[in-house]
Amino acid sequence: MKNKALLFSFGLLLLINNWGCQRSVSNSKLTSQPPNVLLILVDDLGWNDLACYGSSFYDTPKLDAFAKESLRFTNAYSASPVCSPTRAAIMTGKNPVRTGITDWLKGQNPPNNKLLNIQDRNELALEEYTLAEAFKDNGYNTFFAGKWHLGEEGYYPEDQGFDINIGGHHKGSPPGGYYSPYKNPKLKDGPEGEYLPDRLTQETLSFMEAQGKQPKPFFAMLSFYTVHTPIQASTAHIESYTRKMPAGKAPLHAPEGDGHTLLYQTRGDYGSMVTAMDDNVGKLIDQLKASGQWDNTVIIFTSDNGGLSTLGKKRKPPTSVRPLRAGKGWCYEGGIRVPMMVHIPGQTKAGSTSDEPVISHDIFPSLVDILGLDVKGKTNFDGHSIRPVFAEKKIARDALVWHYPHYHGSTWKPGAAIRQGKWKLVKHFETEITELYDLSTDIGEQQDLSATETSKKQALEQLLMEKLIKMEAQFPTVNSNYKE
Repeated sequence: MKNKALLFSFGLLLLINNWGCQRSVSNSKLTSQPPNVLLILVDDLGWNDLACYGSSFYDTPKLDAFAKESLRFTNAYSASPVCSPTRAAIMTGKNPVRTGITDWLKGQNPPNNKLLNIQDRNELALEEYTLAEAFKDNGYNTFFAGKWHLGEEGYYPEDQGFDINIGGHHKGSPPGGYYSPYKNPKLKDGPEGEYLPDRLTQETLSFMEAQGKQPKPFFAMLSFYTVHTPIQASTAHIESYTRKMPAGKAPLHAPEGDGHTLLYQTRGDYGSMVTAMDDNVGKLIDQLKASGQWDNTVIIFTSDNGGLSTLGKKRKPPTSVRPLRAGKGWCYEGGIRVPMMVHIPGQTKAGSTSDEPVISHDIFPSLVDILGLDVKGKTNFDGHSIRPVFAEKKIARDALVWHYPHYHGSTWKPGAAIRQGKWKLVKHFETEITELYDLSTDIGEQQDLSATETSKKQALEQLLMEKLIKMEAQFPTVNSNYKE
């Protein structure tokens, strides 16, 4: 009897760990259907724009509750400080350099700068094997709603592996704003007063509800246009912010490059957009639980780049990501460090946190690893599976690299960055200045150690350039017509 009991226990453990055979587990419940996947991507959401990440001004009760049911990363990064490259990285599992997309599409090319802009692709190549195609090849129904910004017609989500596309086209911000009529060729207008995040969430809810009657699992990607400009308050949530006292005292801004950075979270209109997004994420979680799909659904929540906290001096940034330096468009921490939370039934520990550095292009290889997807040798990832983190182990990689060789409205000028362990190096191409920071003691990147830690600076700069050259990165060239 004892031997039989031991054999039974051993067999049960094998079943529980057999994700490669596409099974999922939640505590004592084992389901035979492959897990569903819900990927939620927010646009321009700053690292501390959620209360569970430190905001004392924005109300995010639903995501705060989700943090208590998931694994929350404190050192999560976007693949780029702007949107399109990060989206390409998520779709391919590659560093943006290798997709040929290193700026938002179609970017800008100011004529009178010291450096000439590089020539990026204008779309995600159809030859790329995408995350959606991988799920489709593995028997999933695939759904996309929201912002795409990876190419014009012929390169839309439905051309890249998604069965359904609602609202995804080439524009990076909602062309009609956040209230119907939307002026979106891939989204029918709603009734007067309908708010875009509410509509995109309802479309996702309808899809997930219909999937409960299907034999196939689903992969749904809800890519909010929120909280990208234009900043248009949610009428359902703005009133609560009118009663709030803005955080912080004068001065409200600090200089950064040729622009300035907002030091405190003070804007209720932006806050209402954050809270509206939070409320909609709560609706998705509530439906998954009510339908019995929660225990068999992987959820990943993150942002495509840092918060828009740094702009030219005549423009008003909508949020602050302090203590991080700068914001969207910059390779300092404020432009690339983002919130990221992961819920994987039976794998992630509820309410846990990790300070292990992870990045956008880890999402694709992580899902392949965790779900046992067959990708038929079609992938060549730069990202790594985050699965070791679930066992409190390190991810086996030497460094994270960012390449943003473009000018940006945030006043960033072409450059690149690398992080290895606690060390972060930022290289500016115009001035050829290289800065070195110890993030373990200086998360705000205020103390440049390049003059004292010369060997570390040289080693990291050499590694950065080696990696960029190996990826066949393009670099801006000198503008012979430049005039001071």
